[in-house]
Amino acid sequence: MFLSPEPAVNAAWAANTWHDPREAEIASIAEAANLLKAEQRNWAAYAPLHHRRASLIQEKLPHVSAKPLVFGTPLPPAPMGSFTLLAPDRLLYAARCDSARPNGEYGFVENRNDPPSRAYLKLWEALTRLGEMPQPGQKCLDLGACPGGWTWVIASLGAQVDAIDKAPLAPNVAAMPGVVWRQGSAFALDPRNEPAVDWLFSDVICYPARLLALVQRWIAAGKAARMLCTVKFQGETDHETARAFAAIPGARLLHLHHNKHELTWFWSAAGSVALR
Repeated sequence: MFLSPEPAVNAAWAANTWHDPREAEIASIAEAANLLKAEQRNWAAYAPLHHRRASLIQEKLPHVSAKPLVFGTPLPPAPMGSFTLLAPDRLLYAARCDSARPNGEYGFVENRNDPPSRAYLKLWEALTRLGEMPQPGQKCLDLGACPGGWTWVIASLGAQVDAIDKAPLAPNVAAMPGVVWRQGSAFALDPRNEPAVDWLFSDVICYPARLLALVQRWIAAGKAARMLCTVKFQGETDHETARAFAAIPGARLLHLHHNKHELTWFWSAAGSVALR
């Protein structure tokens, strides 16, 4: 946890951002719970220190489900506050946080049979946090699609998807309605020669600067209404290129719960992206 007196910024690597945190002296577990309940209903404990005492406070608060999410179920609209104990008698809390889930942890009820890889969990989380997803009949492009984890998600939603990769899709994904595999490189496509799409997706493995150039070409061509891409770092983090992604108007960059040494980049031609 990092505390700053400065105004909040979109910190891409933060699992959760607490806004306007406050500190209070507490004489008992009951006093801490009553203080929090007077602020709002939903609270999640973050307890790297004094874990047992923080758990006892949590038990006296209204129940907040931390069960895995079912994909397609909207996130609850109610705000999620967070609290921690700096010392047994010192409570730090914030009623407003960026994450709609306790401590930014987005677990899902997994499908262990149909997706050809676990990459589908990243897209499930990204679309859930975006609060928007491809609709039946919409046209999508999935760059670097093999073996097809993201294509599987998109097609499961009823959208039409062209999957671009030099290697073929997993057979069960290739056979899904609305899926077309186009053999080739994502970087060889000229967006000026492509039909417009509602969504462009990319989980392709490449250096961040190369992906940045690719999305800039698509933005300049005006052929994608929305883009959702994984920015993968090989070796040291390329912070300069990450800042360039974040600076694109209408974009948002963040680290998903299911990301590893990578960030996820969202962009909308319609304007700024709101995430939870």
